Amino acid sequence: MGTSKAKSATVCGYPISIFFIMVNEFCERFSYYGMRAVLVLYFKYFLKWDDDLATTIYHTFAALCYLTPILGAIVADSWLGKFKTIVYLSIVYALGQVILAVSAIHDITDTNMDGTPDNMAFHIGLSMFGLLLIALGTGGIKPCVAAFGGDQFEDHQEKQRSTFFSIFYLSINAGSLLSTVITPILRAQDCGIYSQQKCYPLAFGVPAALMVVALIVFIVGSGMYKKASPQGNILVKVCKCIWFAVANRFRHRGSEYPKKEHWMDWADEKYDKLLIAQVKMVVKVLFLYIPLPMFWALFDQQGSRWTLQATTMDGDFGVLIIQPDQMQTVNPILILILVPVMDSMIYPLISKCKLNFTPLKRMTVGMFLAALAFVAAALVQLQIDQTLPTFPSSNEGQVKFLNMLNRSLDIKAGSQSLQLNAFTASDDYLTFEEPFGLELSPEAIYSISLTDGSRNTIVIQQDGPQPRPVKFEDLTVKPEEGANAIRFFNSLDSVLNITVGSLDFNGINAFNMSTYVAVPQGNAQFLIKNSSGAECLYNQQFGFGSSYTLVIPPTFVFGPNCEQNIRQVRDISPNSIHMAWQVPQYFLITAGEVVFSVTGLEFSYSQAPSNMKSVLQAGWLLTVAFGNIIVLIVAEAATLSDQWVEYILFASLLVAVCVIFAFMAYFYTYIDPAKIEAQFSELEPDDKWKKNPGKDAVEHHNEDRRSSSSSSDEEEKVSQTKM
Repeated sequence: MGTSKAKSATVCGYPISIFFIMVNEFCERFSYYGMRAVLVLYFKYFLKWDDDLATTIYHTFAALCYLTPILGAIVADSWLGKFKTIVYLSIVYALGQVILAVSAIHDITDTNMDGTPDNMAFHIGLSMFGLLLIALGTGGIKPCVAAFGGDQFEDHQEKQRSTFFSIFYLSINAGSLLSTVITPILRAQDCGIYSQQKCYPLAFGVPAALMVVALIVFIVGSGMYKKASPQGNILVKVCKCIWFAVANRFRHRGSEYPKKEHWMDWADEKYDKLLIAQVKMVVKVLFLYIPLPMFWALFDQQGSRWTLQATTMDGDFGVLIIQPDQMQTVNPILILILVPVMDSMIYPLISKCKLNFTPLKRMTVGMFLAALAFVAAALVQLQIDQTLPTFPSSNEGQVKFLNMLNRSLDIKAGSQSLQLNAFTASDDYLTFEEPFGLELSPEAIYSISLTDGSRNTIVIQQDGPQPRPVKFEDLTVKPEEGANAIRFFNSLDSVLNITVGSLDFNGINAFNMSTYVAVPQGNAQFLIKNSSGAECLYNQQFGFGSSYTLVIPPTFVFGPNCEQNIRQVRDISPNSIHMAWQVPQYFLITAGEVVFSVTGLEFSYSQAPSNMKSVLQAGWLLTVAFGNIIVLIVAEAATLSDQWVEYILFASLLVAVCVIFAFMAYFYTYIDPAKIEAQFSELEPDDKWKKNPGKDAVEHHNEDRRSSSSSSDEEEKVSQTKM
């Protein structure tokens, strides 16, 4: 029941041991948020899952990360102690990060060296096992590290402890911000042994390395730490007390038994009145937690739905190019701005206006702001949808025509007629549900059948005296990851070799179409060579998510100004809605987070007994977990064809929950836990003989405050929202 005290040197009044803890926390948070920033894109583009499945698994993982802290807290307080729990689960955590990084190496199963894994089940199984270990590790150490840091201070070091927690949570935001900027850059690099692909192994490998560093740094400081022995978990005691009260009430449900003022009073046969009074206060706050998961259901979609939305937008900010997963950095940046603005300007201004802006009212406003954020996201999605091409349904086929004759051509396709100049293509795709007749001249009439759900380009070439159609399949989805799908049509009578950077079109035969090559945003320089060694350089500026067919006409000649003969045919337009339009929704959701989360923790701690703040922390983390569960249920159950409708659905649900919460808050009566506890400071004589965990809670009241509860008090002061 004691504490292992190491003689630790101090720097400016602070134990040296806390510097190891802060470095550990920075590295761990960098590892977690860096991995999570690119996770949904890994699901979509590497594992080839659709948006709904990627969203579901992402939020399942997030839910596990917020369910496992309860397990970690119980293990630390009841068996291993905080130090051993952090070490053992950090090993599990680092192992999970390494396994996830290995699962992203496509060359492991790419036996035919085409850049695509041949055994996707292996990569899925390995990555899911890695994520399970990460969830166990990050969640398990979450309730331990901050409290362990608080244990390093003596009772007279309140000021130093307060400063420590401020710096501790600054390291959380610093790790989150830096990793969310850096790992998407690493992901955007090309790497591979046999073929170059987006570098998910590097994007996961760097966080894995940081987690190993975090573990090593923490272990190096072992000899300097004060290590408190396990003293029993108050959460377990509270649960046992509640369970006994419920069971005892059920056993005495008959009318012959006298009624009690509160259902928790049925526990007084076994537990002392102080513990029962404390549990009543906790239960009162936990009841208010019931509507809160809906807020987190919206908030955590920044890393899933909003990131996927950004993949269909233009990330060119002029001086820099923003990757879709980097937009999440707006949240920690705005937190660092809005927290002091709220504390030093907004709240004091409201107070001067004599408005009674209670904590529960603040939380209601925070929920409403989050709903507005999803309305803003829906408006952005509507604008994006208007710019997206209309792809064919499962019973339709689409076609456009490319005239490669050195003259204009009148075309009749079904009932539609159009005229194409030499070496030009039709602007839009025509849609057909049945085979149609294609008339190129009175003597050249063809019957064309299109595969259901396909897009096609019909190239019209001269074949003897009559023109002849040749069909090529086009893309039926926007290019992935904001890249541009580029192909060439070679109408010369010789093979052409075309490269762009390290990408190769692999030799294009005469009168044939090349395969698509994913060309990144920016200025692309194509090098065109023929079999005799003649060269031509062709430059084109690309945006995000477009598809072009670049036509080399029969009039093309190598030499000066050769690039002027190349014709562009745009099959899919580039993303035209700028990512900056996501900033308003990020501002609203972050303002909601600051008002809701910080205030919620402050309210919870002010209304809870001093030795039961850890119970409310567990309850708060459970609301985050259940919020993620709501998202995965909606993603799987809702059959909504349009994404903007889903955004409006979530906003509507939160507004409804917000009204319910406001109603519950209206009838809530604020209490002073210290005064209530003071009434039970002296146990009644007939309570002293009872063998119950409430007595232990009283005996260790001061020790609890020095350990887990002290960290909770400081968390209230620093207005921190990242967990």
